[in-house]
Amino acid sequence: MTVHFIGAGPGAPDLLTLRGRDLIAASPICLYAGSLVPAELLGHCPPGARIVNTAPLDLDAIMAEIATAHAAGQDVARLHSGDLSVWSAMGEQIRRLRALDIPFTVTPGVPAFAAAAAALEVELTLPELAQSLVLTRTPGRASTMPPAESLTNFAVTGATLAVHLSIHNLAQVVADLMPAYGADCAVAVVWRASWPDQRIVRATLSSIEAAVAGSMERTALILVGPALDAADFAESSLYAQGYDRRFRPQHAGSRYAGSSE
Repeated sequence: MTVHFIGAGPGAPDLLTLRGRDLIAASPICLYAGSLVPAELLGHCPPGARIVNTAPLDLDAIMAEIATAHAAGQDVARLHSGDLSVWSAMGEQIRRLRALDIPFTVTPGVPAFAAAAAALEVELTLPELAQSLVLTRTPGRASTMPPAESLTNFAVTGATLAVHLSIHNLAQVVADLMPAYGADCAVAVVWRASWPDQRIVRATLSSIEAAVAGSMERTALILVGPALDAADFAESSLYAQGYDRRFRPQHAGSRYAGSSE
C-alpha cells in the first residue's frame, strides 16, 4: 500500500501530468482538496473508487482515512492543487506517514505561478533585468511569516515577485512594494489561472487597487516586477552569435570543437 501525493495542477484538467493521471487511475482511494481541485480530475478514478473531499476534514480525520486504507492494503491518491512543493500542507502529512511507517510517493504538478505566467504570455526572468523569481505570501490565519521574509526585504532585490494567497491584503502589498519598485512598476493579478473563468488585470503599483476593486478573491495571484511589461531588454547570450557552447562551437580552437558533447 502506498500514498501517492499528486500535484493536480492549477485548474485546467489537461494540465495534470501523465504520471498523476495514471496513479489516480490505479488507486482505489482518492482524497482530494475539493475547494481547489477541479471535479473533472476525479473522472480518472477507477470504477467503484472511494472518493473523499478533504476540504471539511482536519488533519486527524485525513490521517484516519489513510490509516483505514493502509489496513486494507489499498493505495491512496492524495490530490492537492498546483504543485506540492509550496503551501500544500504535504509536509505535515508526510511527517505522520513516516512515523506510522506508511510508504508514499510525490508527483509534482504545474504550479499556479507558471500557469499565470503562461496566461500573461511573459517570461518572468529576463536578461539583465530580472534573473530571480520569489514565491512568497503575506501573513494569514493559516500561518505567519518569518520576520526576515517580508515583502519589503524581497522588494529590495528587484526580482520578480509572485505573491500568493494575498489578494485580500492588496493594499498592504502595494504599500510594502512601492518604495523599492516605484509607482509605475508593472503588476498583474491573475484569478483562477487556467480555469475556464480565468480573469486577468494588468496595471501598475499605483493603479492596481482601483483596477481590481474587490473583483477577485482567494485564488488570485499577484505578480510584480519590471519583467512583466518589458520590451527593451537584452537578448540571452545562449543563442547569440559568437557564444561558444558544446552544441555550437564557434571556432577551431574551441574547447568544444570535435567534441561529441
